[in-house]
Amino acid sequence: MRRILLNAPGEFVDVIVPRPVPSSGQALIRVHRVGVCGSDFHALAGRHPIYTYPRVLGHELAGEIVEVPENARGLRPGDRCAIEPYISCGHCRTCKMGRTNCCEQLRLLGVHVDGGMQGFLGVAIELLHKSDSLSLDQLALVETLGIGAHAVRRSQLRAGEEVLVVGAGPIGLAVSQFANAIGAKVAIIEINDWRRRFAQELGVETLSTPDGRLADVVFDATGSATCMADGLNYVAPGGRLVFVGLTRDPVRIDDALLHRREITIHASRNSCGQFPSIIRMLEDKQIDTEPWITDRLTLDEVPARFKDLSEKVGMMKAVVEVRESDG
Repeated sequence: MRRILLNAPGEFVDVIVPRPVPSSGQALIRVHRVGVCGSDFHALAGRHPIYTYPRVLGHELAGEIVEVPENARGLRPGDRCAIEPYISCGHCRTCKMGRTNCCEQLRLLGVHVDGGMQGFLGVAIELLHKSDSLSLDQLALVETLGIGAHAVRRSQLRAGEEVLVVGAGPIGLAVSQFANAIGAKVAIIEINDWRRRFAQELGVETLSTPDGRLADVVFDATGSATCMADGLNYVAPGGRLVFVGLTRDPVRIDDALLHRREITIHASRNSCGQFPSIIRMLEDKQIDTEPWITDRLTLDEVPARFKDLSEKVGMMKAVVEVRESDG
């Protein structure tokens, strides 16, 4: 099968390797779609602190079951699935609390272990989430949606509350969709003109700069330490601030403001148990990702096109299509 290997920062290698042999409890998956995440671009540039090299990228995945042992979940060959990339140990303190997204030994497909930019993948059965009606494109975006869904859950958002999302990238859009589904009043701040227009076309109120309003819940989806610190200024007294984006830099907090308004700050990491409910919401058309995919490339085009894609203006979400010939 074909495998695209990020051998070192800036260096993709196109190789042919044997198909994987699934271990006990795994299914063999033919990969069909790989969503491209901003962290993949950071890995290419050598700017991400977690990635190790060489690495097969790809953690936003959709595929088809080729082989699967008997299982209690009713999964069979031919089923199309979203693939949950979070491999938790199941035994540590946080796993026993049910917070597997914070597992002390957490590994992610495409980050800590090889991911989906290849023809086939062995995947643990419990990480497969099938749908009989969703497209492969929709299934590939479930992981991205999961980041937003988990952030909204962390916020304990209620219907009628006012929400301000900072950043209109895919994560910010995901947060806005789940907040809107709950019945919150949502606005997005986005300085990029193209992304702001994109969000407007989805029916979301958008702002280019803060307009002085205070929100019950502010979600930062920028990953900018400066923006994350500024987000405190937009939170109403008694409100919540949720850091969805991730930064390596220290975030400076105005403690006097934090205490005066008695603001609660939440961190939100990955997602935890949200894949089944997200798939149901997609199937019921409660959320919609159809406009998100603005760019496509095939697996064999990744070495030549990936860097240019990372610099493209006017991209919301790119998807790599893995063809039958790549197997």
